Amino acid sequence: GGGAEAATANAVTQFLEKLPADFDIEATQLKWPVKYEDSMNTVLTQEMTRFNKLLVVIRDSLKAINLAIQGLSIMSSENDAAYRSLAVGEIPELWKKASYPSLKPVASYITDLDARLNMLSTWCDVGVPPVFWMSGFYFVQSFLTAALQNYARSNNYPIDEVSYDYQPMGMDPAEFKTGPKDGVYIRGLFIEGCDWDPHQKQLCESKPKMLFTDAPVFWLIPRLNNDHLNFPHYNCPVYRTMDRRGVLATTGHSTN
Repeated sequence: GGGAEAATANAVTQFLEKLPADFDIEATQLKWPVKYEDSMNTVLTQEMTRFNKLLVVIRDSLKAINLAIQGLSIMSSENDAAYRSLAVGEIPELWKKASYPSLKPVASYITDLDARLNMLSTWCDVGVPPVFWMSGFYFVQSFLTAALQNYARSNNYPIDEVSYDYQPMGMDPAEFKTGPKDGVYIRGLFIEGCDWDPHQKQLCESKPKMLFTDAPVFWLIPRLNNDHLNFPHYNCPVYRTMDRRGVLATTGHSTN
């Protein structure tokens, strides 16, 4: 009915207002140039480039839908499908093709996208964060590889001879004012089916009616493959969404 159409039109306008301008890649590259000893500068510009492509897709479709709602243009079949998705609060298929994996309703998706863009803006304006929001990356594998690469290059190790060891830290990312000398601190992980005891620094039983809980800040420590510490641990898979599956790309990376 008319009410539903008005609500969708209002959502389209709100989403358009929320979308920031594209990142200025050239200015970022001047401020954070490519360096052999610091691959994170490359990660920043690559992430900005990926998000710019997504922003263009979302912005163009919303603008086209907005014009069609006002009767100023005819909607393409793709944008018509996007409009129908927006009407029921879902992420349009058109966006999904250009996006990182997400199972969120579309309003939450836009809020989440805004947080990811702010992370990169702050990184560019202020400098490398002491704790990285790992789940905020578009392509997290490049970030993980870059930290390993920095360690390997600074120590003249072959990259295929180093990998991550893990150390759980505190629960509050704000406590960490500077990053570690080697590796990275990361936040943004959740634990499903159990809880985390911050005092004992080990897994424990879930609290009643609590299926998910925040994981601690982790220190991903690059070490030579033969130098990993041996301690009681649980090899837990990490997924980007609640879909416990992924598709292997030609690069060997899973989509999830």
